[in-house]
Amino acid sequence: MKTLLHAALAPLLALACAGPAAAQDIQERTIKFGHLNNADHPVSFGVKRFAEALAKKSGGKLKVQEFPASTLGNEMQQQSALQGGVQEMSAPATTSLAGIVKDFGLIDFPFAVANFGQADALLDGPFGRALLAKLPEKGLVALGYWDLGFRNVTNSKRPITRAEDLDGLKLRVIPNPVFLDTFKAFKANPVPMPFAELYGALEARAVDGQENPFSVILSNKFYEVQKYVSATNHVYAANILLVSKRFWDRLSPTEQRLMQEAADESRLYQRQVSRASAQKAVGELQARGMQFNEISAAERARMQQIAKPVTERLAAGYDPAMVKLYNDELARVRKQDTH
Repeated sequence: MKTLLHAALAPLLALACAGPAAAQDIQERTIKFGHLNNADHPVSFGVKRFAEALAKKSGGKLKVQEFPASTLGNEMQQQSALQGGVQEMSAPATTSLAGIVKDFGLIDFPFAVANFGQADALLDGPFGRALLAKLPEKGLVALGYWDLGFRNVTNSKRPITRAEDLDGLKLRVIPNPVFLDTFKAFKANPVPMPFAELYGALEARAVDGQENPFSVILSNKFYEVQKYVSATNHVYAANILLVSKRFWDRLSPTEQRLMQEAADESRLYQRQVSRASAQKAVGELQARGMQFNEISAAERARMQQIAKPVTERLAAGYDPAMVKLYNDELARVRKQDTH
């Protein structure tokens, strides 16, 4: 009888011991999470969902403090702060990482993916994971990709319905060779400029236009200084959930697991919110006086061909193994795509 009782109690005793041990694996921590977007932007909604999930999983011990709207500096300043361990998290556009891991630039290649299904499959699959694996040696750990959306051109001169409409337009672009060379191929006049200076430049007509996802265009009130918005969908842009490696290495395995789980949960939510928000933003931009137009599939295919020599030339400067993986994965996701 005694033996039976011991046998019955053993699992319960083990559980009782495991409880406090698991709790000891989680310390009280405050995570400073900075990003560039306004508090009404889908990235901010993603941060809030991540914070909720993490607080719930950790019994309120792992707290996230959000710093939106570039409060902690621009992308590069926040990247340095993460590498130095003075800031715990950020969610920049993947583009900003091309300076430390060049292969992130492949994500910015124009006309690569045609829809969200293809974009998610590319980034969540072997290619996206191979990029993430290159970050720890640079002092960063990534927990996955969030949605920023397809980038679209706005300007004050004319609607963009075909490649030729870009001819001669002065467009602000991200200071990045892919964007510069792509728009040069369309005979536009690309002007690299920090995002913080963009509204003023558009208002003063120092540039004719710019390109960004619909939500960014709306959130930053570019409708006040731009007349036309065209669904060029020329590049799919993603944000990336970054953690300071110095901070990450101080976490227990339990804390790391909870961080990853919260990131996975928030990713699905953030993508849904972001994509719904982009759809809504188009209506809002039109309501505020912008003229909206789409581009035909045939014209988009023609634009893809114009940009092809640019991507082929630039691809030669990347790690050949990564380029092969990128091309193989693109072929796979396009083939799989039933949308």
